[in-house]
Amino acid sequence: MPRQLTIALVGNPNSGKTTIFNNLTGMREHVGNYPGVTVEKKEVSLEYKDYKIKIVDLPGTYSLTAHSIDELVARQFVIEEKPDVVIDIIDTSNLERNLYLTTQFIELGVPLVLAFNMSDVAEKQGFLIDTERLSKLLGAPIVFTVATKKKGMSELLEEAVKLAEDKTNLKESTVGYGKEIQEEITKLENVLIADRVLSQKYLSRWLAVKLLENDSEVIKKVKVSPCANDILTQLEKSAAHLNNIFGDVPEAIIADRRYGFISGACSETVKRTYEIRHSISDKIDKVLLSKIFGLPIFIGLMWLLFRFTFKLSEPLIKGIEAGQEWLANLFAGVLPEGTAIQSLVTDGIIGGVGGVLVFMPIIFLLFFAIAVLEDSGYMARAAFIMDRLMHKIGLHGRSFIPMLLGFGCNLPAIMATRTIEDRRDRLATILILPFMSCGARLPVYALFIGAFFHEKIAGNILFSLYMLGMIVAIVMAKVFRKYLFKGEASPFVMELPPYRIPTINGLLTHMWERGVVYLKKAGTVIFAGCVLLWFLSNFPWSPQYSKDYESLIKKARGDEERIVRLENERAYEKLEKSYAGNLGKTIAPAFRPLGFDDWKLSVGLAGGFVAKEIVVGTLGTLHSVGEADEGSKSLREALRNEAYPDGTKIYNPLVAYAVMVFILLYMPCVSVIAVIRSETSSWRWPVFVALYTTVVAWILAFIVYQGGRLLGLG
Repeated sequence: MPRQLTIALVGNPNSGKTTIFNNLTGMREHVGNYPGVTVEKKEVSLEYKDYKIKIVDLPGTYSLTAHSIDELVARQFVIEEKPDVVIDIIDTSNLERNLYLTTQFIELGVPLVLAFNMSDVAEKQGFLIDTERLSKLLGAPIVFTVATKKKGMSELLEEAVKLAEDKTNLKESTVGYGKEIQEEITKLENVLIADRVLSQKYLSRWLAVKLLENDSEVIKKVKVSPCANDILTQLEKSAAHLNNIFGDVPEAIIADRRYGFISGACSETVKRTYEIRHSISDKIDKVLLSKIFGLPIFIGLMWLLFRFTFKLSEPLIKGIEAGQEWLANLFAGVLPEGTAIQSLVTDGIIGGVGGVLVFMPIIFLLFFAIAVLEDSGYMARAAFIMDRLMHKIGLHGRSFIPMLLGFGCNLPAIMATRTIEDRRDRLATILILPFMSCGARLPVYALFIGAFFHEKIAGNILFSLYMLGMIVAIVMAKVFRKYLFKGEASPFVMELPPYRIPTINGLLTHMWERGVVYLKKAGTVIFAGCVLLWFLSNFPWSPQYSKDYESLIKKARGDEERIVRLENERAYEKLEKSYAGNLGKTIAPAFRPLGFDDWKLSVGLAGGFVAKEIVVGTLGTLHSVGEADEGSKSLREALRNEAYPDGTKIYNPLVAYAVMVFILLYMPCVSVIAVIRSETSSWRWPVFVALYTTVVAWILAFIVYQGGRLLGLG
């Protein structure tokens, strides 16, 4: 029977923690959420020697304070679950910054192994570390790793198992805070020891330090304890005494002493074999972060990203499109002609879901391009560049990270706002995130851009939509901060990781992790939506037609052109008289001022509330009826030929752009509405988001269409 061990992985963002987790586990993780919060929980069980080890990947965090949900979750897991070993992943090339988190684990007294990751980068920078001496000072064994090359992985597990086997081997280490602070910590410890509940569950020294740091979660626990009055009275005296001596709050003094401890430890154990006056990252940053070139370079890189995405995906899309057509013809020939099952498979499933999957290349290529920016270290610079603008519009500097994530999916972007401490900053960010053009809208853009714009300007059109979403988000943020959430945005400090060459394995992993969410939606939500829309567009199965089409088709025997025309007329009339047709005609007049009075598109826009990709799936379903044969036209061609009863074409480039503007800005999908409800703990904000985004979308699409007509573009 193998022995059970639990190992928790912790570390700063950009330290390589996720790569080490993937190396150790082979990415076979079970993903869920921690109880009561929306923080993702990843864990894997594996066998190593005589052990069955559960490895838990905790959220990346810079400290163990209670300022954000990520920090609180990481801390609570270590305290409540008591893992056998905690592995702290450290960026060796940025040692002093990363060791701040380590000092807090030292204070918790947990069995700790330090993974000095990116040791190859530190070596190139001339760092020489006295491992034995530093390990003794920190009270934890040190293992050097290079996650991108899978070096040191077995040694890391070996050291963790060794530590778990012999807890008596734990090295003792404490952070020295100086005589005055230590005296107050001791006073608080003496009072805390009297509380049996708290002292049995937590280290009294750790509790004392957290109380002096004004940790809100620890104070909450103390307030309900039997000795609350004594503890809080002593805390008030100690805080006042330290403030009087140092002229600052204890929290700031403790943080300063931690950095002093780290600096002293590094001074004794870390040397430079040669002096690097300006690293390569510093030299690059002089250009990329300059006030003159920083923003233009960022905009240029974003333009290249979308240009690359659209250009490279076009031939792949055409290939999948041809495969979809072949598959539809295959099933049309096998299944009984004219039956509901043939229509469901060829039109509902292949035409609907296939119409969404055809844009899979553009989704995956976009995620690949974003992964390049993230893994290279540029994404953090993008946040730094935009920080100036964020403050000008009243948002927190951290708001830009969720905004960038919003280009992939609004749902994780909204969840990422947890790192914004101030509630006003967080709510303002959540309210504007639906304007970030998520990957779900990309198939719609690809459809209309491919149908109505030349491929030479396709990338520019796509880029303009993403920029428009950002501009609208910025304007609305300014409005919200002025009228809804008054006050200054809190300051922002962010670490800039060194530039690195991304690994192909890392890029493909990040692309797949994000892209597979799209595939899962296609196989679940979008599939269900397309089947529902097929039902709505095909029933009543035999409506009351205006003509006796069966008799007319028999009379036209031999005249193939007339037969095809009659069959198409019958299919169109059936659509008009279906449940979907009635729904579309009811809401279509609302879009007449925007240039697209098309009941088929209206049905798609209604379905877009379930998932934006359903807009394409709906159009694919509605336009494929009666055309599932070897002469089937592509959806793009069907849109180009879509006309009113008088023969006037419904769509042109101006109308197509107005459609895309509306889809860019109108209400987010139901899953995003649900996560806004979860994150804000109220229905007030999700309902507000659904209503105000739709109003903004209508107004701007109206301006685009009517303004374009005035300029003679229609």
